[in-house]
Amino acid sequence: MEDFEEVKNYAQEENVKFLKLVYFDAFGNQKCVSIMPEELDRAFRYGISFDAGAVAGFGSMVKSDLFLKPDPDTLSIVPWRPLDGRVARMFCNVCTPDGTPFERDTRYLLRQAVREAKKEGISVRFGPEMEFYVFRQDENGRPTYEPIDDAGYMAADPDDKGENIRRDICFALLDMGITPEASHHESGPGQNEIDFRYGDALTTADNTTTLKWAVRNLANTNGYWADFSPKPLRDAPGSGMHLNISVVSKDGTDKNGAFMAGIMRYIKDITLFLNPVKSSYERFGHQEAPLFISWSEQNRSQLIRIPADPSGKVRIELRSPDPMANPYLAFMLLIYAGLEGVRKNYSPDLPMNINLYHADPEMTRKLEKLPTDIGEAVRYARHSEFVAQHVPAQCLQAYVDRANG
Repeated sequence: MEDFEEVKNYAQEENVKFLKLVYFDAFGNQKCVSIMPEELDRAFRYGISFDAGAVAGFGSMVKSDLFLKPDPDTLSIVPWRPLDGRVARMFCNVCTPDGTPFERDTRYLLRQAVREAKKEGISVRFGPEMEFYVFRQDENGRPTYEPIDDAGYMAADPDDKGENIRRDICFALLDMGITPEASHHESGPGQNEIDFRYGDALTTADNTTTLKWAVRNLANTNGYWADFSPKPLRDAPGSGMHLNISVVSKDGTDKNGAFMAGIMRYIKDITLFLNPVKSSYERFGHQEAPLFISWSEQNRSQLIRIPADPSGKVRIELRSPDPMANPYLAFMLLIYAGLEGVRKNYSPDLPMNINLYHADPEMTRKLEKLPTDIGEAVRYARHSEFVAQHVPAQCLQAYVDRANG
């Protein structure tokens, strides 16, 4: 879709009676206001107003009116809603009353990072691997922490009780224009993973938030609930959001090494945004979650690994982020960190071709570690010139306040 007329015609043809206009707070939590199709002209022309002072990270302002202007490229039907009087969804650009982009909108911040990379002749593509748990609800529909099964990694039915839910989610994603690549049971009881196709940074961030929304809705439809927190069960594997990152330069040279080195240089500064809750740090150093700032080929005990690819394509897999991260903010910071690595021609240290979980302590003593708790992550972020340059002060303060709350 390109404009108001196309969206209007589509709504008429598909019997759309309700449109959800979606945006996100600083933490990546989905917010929305719903309008009828008759209000589309106003939405595209002027925007739909809301109170910015009530949104985390947007700041408390005397003049708090902001406006949502739909992005027609993101229009999709909500497939789990009724066919008679259908519901559609569009992501929105957040604007000030004079129509300029709101600088604390993390979706806008990511668009700016993509533009900056393009100026450098670089395109960055992302492919998340999203892990989550599915738990039962009690007889009153309240969430419990009883997993839906006791199956393990890539288990098959009937042990794998999540297969039907993952199938429904994958079909819903297809209906929304997202192509799932793989889905399977993960290592923990009731733990699942769904991966979808690589894409540009903004589209992939949009798809990541859509996936989480679909998972929660369809789990609930089946009488369960989905948990994206990084460590919901103390003695079970945590949930990560491993990020496959591919860097393509206009001049055809391989920039992946320098890009990776830039990420490793600033990883401690940005960990607060990749791992934004207290339980994020309970995951580190256990069951294939990284602890040290290191890299290697194929090695899942590292912060970054270079996966084997029979096609010969080079990509890096960052293994520290978890599903509570705001993908817009996370991708933005990773792009800027990688770009600095490319600009300054950083080189990564030598690879650590060992299993770091069982390594001799003498061998790992000199390795830098990721922050060990959220307080340490806050200190790195607050004292980082890199973070101050790229993250609005009100947004950073929202993360600090939540960490200290």
